[in-house]
Amino acid sequence: MAALGWLSPRRRSATARSVLAGEASAEAARKSTQEETGTVTVSGEEPDFPVHGDERAAAFFDLDNTVMQGAALFHFGRGLYKRNFFETRDLARFAWQQAWFRLAGFEDPEHMQDARDSALSIVKGHRVSELRSIGEEIYDEYMAERIWPGTRALAQAHLDAGQKVWLVTAAPVEIAQVIARRLGLTGALGTVAESIGGVYTGKLVGEPLHGPAKAEAVRALAAAEGLDLSRCAAYSDSHNDIPMLSLVGHPYAINPDSKLRKHARELEWRLRDYRTGRKAAKVGIPAAAGVGAVAGGTAAAIALHRRRR
Repeated sequence: MAALGWLSPRRRSATARSVLAGEASAEAARKSTQEETGTVTVSGEEPDFPVHGDERAAAFFDLDNTVMQGAALFHFGRGLYKRNFFETRDLARFAWQQAWFRLAGFEDPEHMQDARDSALSIVKGHRVSELRSIGEEIYDEYMAERIWPGTRALAQAHLDAGQKVWLVTAAPVEIAQVIARRLGLTGALGTVAESIGGVYTGKLVGEPLHGPAKAEAVRALAAAEGLDLSRCAAYSDSHNDIPMLSLVGHPYAINPDSKLRKHARELEWRLRDYRTGRKAAKVGIPAAAGVGAVAGGTAAAIALHRRRR
């Protein structure tokens, strides 16, 4: 941490939390993955990307409003309410935040923080295995029908090229891993909640995987996997993910908010907007786009949890 000495104590603390969150998420993701290979289906204006067989390349996808319409955390909250995890007034707050997210098209930090705090208090004392099992059910109930087909096709193109594909999200890592597995992706980087003996404590390891913490997680995973970030791709809808997008050689703005759209145009990043169908990706969609080898997994960063304690 010596390199952070020029920062104020408050900035050093925030940066340290981002690094810890990124490392925790990367470790949880690596523990839960299996490798999958396939064949190229890319055609059109970018025939040489993704590059088939490039083992030092991978793709990183933001989840909310990039892969899936709306916010995973809010859909998860609806599912927990249905199972009597909390009361009606809490559901009303989740519903308002989700409605705002869908109308505005981007994340409000206060809403997201409130949702995360609520989720942590709700799951405190519950077993990790219980939440994973419920996550499977909630995916079928609320999330499966909200996957953007265009973004799913982009992810499939990387898989078919023999590359690993990771979700990178502020959603709980256990839920993110369920979504990644159900989509046939390699795995997921997500917010790591502390657990002791398989039971949630109501605390986080580091901080939510958001903004700079996402970039730290991708950087840590790339180093551990031997990836060349200049050959990797990243996809997001939010200007909050500019740090992650800036890490890779192939950044994509997907359904971008106004700030990211402006930034992407200035830097000549590729844009795709599936909200209106104006910009369809030049990628062939396999007949069984939703079916692939099972990866992802269920492990959390237990070692880092213990170190945090």
